[in-house]
Amino acid sequence: MGLKETINEIGKKAKKASFELAMVDDKIKSLSLVNASKELMRNKKNILSENKKDVSRALKKKLSKALIDRLLLDSDRIDSICKGMEDISKLTNPVGKKLSSWGRPNGLKIEKVSVPLGVIGVIYESRPNVSADAAALCLKSSNATILRGGSESFYSSSIIINLINKSFRKSGLPSGTLQNIPTTEREAVGHLLKLDKYVDVIVPRGGKSLIERVSRESRIHVIKHLDGICHTYINKNSNKEISKNIVVNAKMRRPGICGATETLLIDYEIIESHLPPIIYKLKELGCEIRADRPICKIDPSLKLANEKDWSTEYLDSIISIKSLKGGVSEAIDHINKYGSNHTDAIISNDKKVVEFFLNKVDSGIVMHNTSTQFADGGEFGMGAEIGISTSKLHARGPVGVSQLTSFKYKVRGNGQIRP
Repeated sequence: MGLKETINEIGKKAKKASFELAMVDDKIKSLSLVNASKELMRNKKNILSENKKDVSRALKKKLSKALIDRLLLDSDRIDSICKGMEDISKLTNPVGKKLSSWGRPNGLKIEKVSVPLGVIGVIYESRPNVSADAAALCLKSSNATILRGGSESFYSSSIIINLINKSFRKSGLPSGTLQNIPTTEREAVGHLLKLDKYVDVIVPRGGKSLIERVSRESRIHVIKHLDGICHTYINKNSNKEISKNIVVNAKMRRPGICGATETLLIDYEIIESHLPPIIYKLKELGCEIRADRPICKIDPSLKLANEKDWSTEYLDSIISIKSLKGGVSEAIDHINKYGSNHTDAIISNDKKVVEFFLNKVDSGIVMHNTSTQFADGGEFGMGAEIGISTSKLHARGPVGVSQLTSFKYKVRGNGQIRP
């Protein structure tokens, strides 16, 4: 059987499973996730062994430290993956919820009820935790899942998916609940994107080239996870120490994740008071700083930023800094021009300025006095996320179990006919 036929069969099997999953009791779904979590914990050593293969290949390819960090698994990260699955198991069942109801003068009773999306295809690159997060979120929302991981995380993702599948089968879930496309060939993605007969939604997680390809070629609705060009804006009415702590965390906690701040905006009036301790700490942690001319005058050792820097997702220990003479309005204009509608934050004690910023910035997540690295489904209480949607349809921001549902209308009558 050729690759096209193999993927077609995967789609057909997933579609069949999706109809059965829609009727699976929530207690069975939750217990299946707990059992899968335990299966991963029992096989922690094997997962770490497979992950070493991926990391070794990444080092040979000379991938950046930040990208290797996204790929790397250790004992704590596997614990976190397992905890995420158990957290998802405890969430309220998002399927079958009565969203609204009303009656009509003719006696018809109408209910709007949440239902699964059906079959979700997830295409991702270097983060093996996505395998477990996607499997758990899709099962909790009663969706069948087709996963296609990238070559960077092939060994790690494969063992995680196989272990979860083994556990799902023991729990009696339908065959086809979770499937993996067992190849890293780019052609496989093209075939998956044409399975509109079987797949209801595609979720791509990866670099800009992957997202652009999926958006261009897909016959299926796409929940986009575009660049994380995230900003932190320090307003003139802000606490200097809080500003430093937030900025350093937002950039350097994990520079390679999509919620890392890539550009720091700061009011011109406070660059001499607020910036020096921030610059000192960032440098101490090994961060390269690219700044505009007024800031470079304060510290000539900094690299002069260019136009391209304002629209670059570094995914590395690099940050661009721009001073603003136009205050919050200029900050908003800059973010709406160069940002990616992902996550943007303001640091300020001026309530009026804060509300203006939160209302005017056109991003899925807007924050006040906190780190952009909180842009995470787990931190939002969702257990995990399948991605951060930068689209406005069908979901926006962290995509958890509730965002992986649609709805139907149930109309009940007692013999009415339309005149």
